[in-house]
Amino acid sequence: MDSNGDLDSKIEALLNSEKQMRLNGDVAGTKKAVTEILQLCFDAKAWKTLNDQIVLLSKRRGQLKQAVTAMVQQAMQYIDQTPDIETKSELIKTLNSVSAGKIYVEIERARLIKILAKIKEEQGNISEAADLMQEVAVETFGAMAKTEKIAFILEQVRLCLERQDYVRAQILSRKISPRVFDADTSKEKKKAKEGDNVVEEAPADIPTLLELKRIYYELMIRYYSHSNDYLEICRCYKSIYDIPTVKENSAMWIPVLRKICWYLVLAPHDPMQSSLLNSTLEDKNLSEIPHFRLLLKQLITMEVIQWTALWNLFKDEFENEKNMLGGSLGDKAAENFRERVIEHNILVVSKYYSRITLKRLAELLCLSIQEAEKHLADMVVSKALVAKVDRPMGVVSFQAAKDSNDILNSWAMNLEKLLDLVEKSCHQIHKETMVHKAALKV
Repeated sequence: MDSNGDLDSKIEALLNSEKQMRLNGDVAGTKKAVTEILQLCFDAKAWKTLNDQIVLLSKRRGQLKQAVTAMVQQAMQYIDQTPDIETKSELIKTLNSVSAGKIYVEIERARLIKILAKIKEEQGNISEAADLMQEVAVETFGAMAKTEKIAFILEQVRLCLERQDYVRAQILSRKISPRVFDADTSKEKKKAKEGDNVVEEAPADIPTLLELKRIYYELMIRYYSHSNDYLEICRCYKSIYDIPTVKENSAMWIPVLRKICWYLVLAPHDPMQSSLLNSTLEDKNLSEIPHFRLLLKQLITMEVIQWTALWNLFKDEFENEKNMLGGSLGDKAAENFRERVIEHNILVVSKYYSRITLKRLAELLCLSIQEAEKHLADMVVSKALVAKVDRPMGVVSFQAAKDSNDILNSWAMNLEKLLDLVEKSCHQIHKETMVHKAALKV
């Protein structure tokens, strides 16, 4: 009881001196008095008194901004030294309520919410943690370091993915431009001009920009895996592969390059996929994994691929992918792999044939007529191919339907050629006639 009375009397004395300094506008003195009050409470381990004093000091009339900032920063140092989770949560909530709506302690508030969200997640309340994190829009904080902003937004994205809120995860991920990771960090920082916001240094636990780049693309892979968007997953792995720290370590880049090859094979045929396929084949590192070089070579060679032979060759590699970095391929991957091979074969057939019977097409694809027709129809619908099927005749035509303007232009060209021929013929007839007349006169 004596110790409590002693603490109360010391706090009372400091509150009186804080009042005088505050009314006199003494910034340094007010900050000192405020921090000393908090230190007294902390030394006495009076956590409830500490919370009460924080609220009391923040609500005092004409309280200085610098004093509130100093008080919040001082109290944040005590968070890790609290005896239990309940006390820790109470202190964070108190500081959160004090800093709410105050732009001069917005960074501290963001850090507090991040700590509180981590506690909620450890307790299994992922939805609450995600809702807490989404309250803060760090992208508007001018004084926060760039790496800390990115790390905060990535944590928001991660929590949304954890609770399978893919729509919000996509919205939050768009706040980060991939170009920000390519910024040259070696350049010297410009000196702040007078009137500019001073950007704070990021805390020591915030990862570097290159580490954040890897985290960002790993989260995007999780997002795209939900919708089986193989091409975007491949592009994410390509960005991870281009990180210098990954390229320097063969134990890191070989699994990533394997993933790039697999997802390129699984991605539907389009110009972007073809471009990535050719650029990957030119990579010298691909010689380290010759199996995958062979696989990609087969896809750009205009020859029909036998599915059974290809699957027997790569089945073990496909199963091994489960033990590699980044986890196994998707559940539908094997089925999609077969579809991509069928699509490749149909494209090859369309290059060599203008018309072909459905029966012969099915034989070339090693499928039934119904399956061949289904895959062909799917490719036509997705505009990967131009084809028409005459079902009564059982004939597929790969010729593109001409536009009416093209038809008229071809007719005009044909008429022009015909008139040229007629003119040349008339000229030749006239010439022969003249020569014949001349011969008769002689």
